[in-house]
Amino acid sequence: MTPGRVGETERCAPLDFGKASLARLSDALLGGHDHYEADREAMRRLLAIAPGARAMAKEHRDWLVRVVRFLASNRGIDQFLDLGSGMPTAENTHQVAQRYNPEAKVVYVDNDPLVQVHGRVVLEENDLTHVSGADLTLPEVTLWDPVVTTYLDFTEPIALILCSIVHHIDDFERASRIVRTYVDALAPGSYLLLTHHFDPEEDSARQELARLLENTFQGTGLGSVHRRREQIESFFTGLELLPPGLCHLHEWWPDGPRLAPLSELNFLTLGGVARKP
Repeated sequence: MTPGRVGETERCAPLDFGKASLARLSDALLGGHDHYEADREAMRRLLAIAPGARAMAKEHRDWLVRVVRFLASNRGIDQFLDLGSGMPTAENTHQVAQRYNPEAKVVYVDNDPLVQVHGRVVLEENDLTHVSGADLTLPEVTLWDPVVTTYLDFTEPIALILCSIVHHIDDFERASRIVRTYVDALAPGSYLLLTHHFDPEEDSARQELARLLENTFQGTGLGSVHRRREQIESFFTGLELLPPGLCHLHEWWPDGPRLAPLSELNFLTLGGVARKP
């Protein structure tokens, strides 16, 4: 297989530029160029409801950068499995990991065909980073995908990344089974990185915003579920959460004092990093 290329046996979703996709919406929010009018329209709808959405997309990216940097430089992790990785943009997982460990191996998994096309271009000459077109919601298939099995060693620690992904799986029991299947496949010393939309469970403007977001995008392929803290914590069952535990993303070891104001969206996402003993 050519380094950085998508395997011929992998499953791809059909191209549909008339319908917004999560990967392309994220690209639009981050100021990228690899999206279409349907994605921009979805972004406009989102910004009309939550003007802080652009800043929150960057908050997610900054959180991921901090965690990957910490694991690659402080914990010696040299394998990363990034599920639902989205469109290549600034400060991708492989760029951060390989900056601190040039031998770090990264496999991205995303069944959006446009993500795969751009992945081929971005990773053309990077023989340590590869793209799988598997469907992450089918972990038994993804874990045996040729790209995953060829380039990652599951007898050694791996950082499993589920950043802004699990809340798009409506059924809680199904989401739990998917996460558990991946975690069970990891060797001791591996890490789970997970962020999830949060239901504050209080009669407040934040909860109203969570409901509005859910209702607006329900049935569009962009919908998500805001779950209670204990439900999100359950994804880490059997793992050792690193301090400061499950928290808002801006609270997880920020690089310095915060200068940008917080929006309501900052309080509707929780993230955590946990080690498998």
